[in-house]
Amino acid sequence: MATSLETQHPVKAIGWAARDPSGVFAPIKFSRRATGEHDVQFRVLYCGICHSEVHLAKNEWGGTMYPLIPGHEIVGVVTEVGNKVQKFKPGDKVAVGCLVGSCRECGECKKNEESYCPKGVLSINGRDYDGTVTYGGFSNLMVTNEDFILRWPESLPLDKGAPLLCAGITTYSPLRRFGLDKPGVNVGVVGLGGIGHLTVKFAKALGCRVTVISTSPRKKKEAIETFGADEFLVSHDQEQMQAAQATLDGIIDTVSATHSLQPLLSLLKPHCSLILVGLPSKLEVPVFPLIMGGRAVVGTASGGIKQTQEMLEFSAKHNILPDVEIVPMDYVNTALERLEKNDVKYRFVIDVGNSLKDE
Repeated sequence: MATSLETQHPVKAIGWAARDPSGVFAPIKFSRRATGEHDVQFRVLYCGICHSEVHLAKNEWGGTMYPLIPGHEIVGVVTEVGNKVQKFKPGDKVAVGCLVGSCRECGECKKNEESYCPKGVLSINGRDYDGTVTYGGFSNLMVTNEDFILRWPESLPLDKGAPLLCAGITTYSPLRRFGLDKPGVNVGVVGLGGIGHLTVKFAKALGCRVTVISTSPRKKKEAIETFGADEFLVSHDQEQMQAAQATLDGIIDTVSATHSLQPLLSLLKPHCSLILVGLPSKLEVPVFPLIMGGRAVVGTASGGIKQTQEMLEFSAKHNILPDVEIVPMDYVNTALERLEKNDVKYRFVIDVGNSLKDE
């Protein structure tokens, strides 16, 4: 039986929510705003599950606003548009990622970098401009301003493609931003999980030479034979790591567990960057290899709306899709437990359209 959330908007909706730091999800009834003149309403068909959902559901980062309805890798079909919407019409395949709003006026917004807008509105656990909390794609429908709706390429499957909205842009953006998008560039990828395997796919499609760095020797065969990596390094094998010193033009670190940066920095050529896209709770940064090599440790968020659309088109052109396991909505608690144990290859996607019922 679905419980009810106090209604603040006129459009009835259903979803699955976590209500406290236990992180357990259950059905819930809630509401969406009416479709405004610049809004697009769409039926959610598929939604990816991101590792950040685990942290948010259990309030591990602090600031979780319960009930939490997550999901920021959302794809579906337009059901209604506002009377001033120009870009979409009913029946269009569309998507929403990490953002549903920004100020449109700051320097970052004007550079199409909405993900760095100080007043950006996250699609989950955010505070919208009307003061209400944002709810994501673990639900049957969304209502979003047309400027934050993405057009879904016809050749991309909706189910397998959903994780591109977070995992895809999270790795595509730093490859472009740091010049790691040219043939012959040597790119290191730390971790071969949900984001890491996509990093390899994008880097190879861009013509890069890719080295996967992992704690697990058993992943070597898959990294090279399945995903096309050129080299594989076991991070605790000192001989391998020593032999590869100062060979990489950049490293994208996708690992969310606490780990040492020292051996990774030694792999970089001088004046190159170790780019963090994982979310470990803390990291110690060794200063000596930074100063002596002119190296940098930096972090990046997901890209803006324009770049995310570019990423989707690039994925469609090069047939880049995450490896996924598709599950029904009522499997979400098991999926999150498995995700904590890294027991998935490589992303979960919820079949919302066929499995979310008004209980």
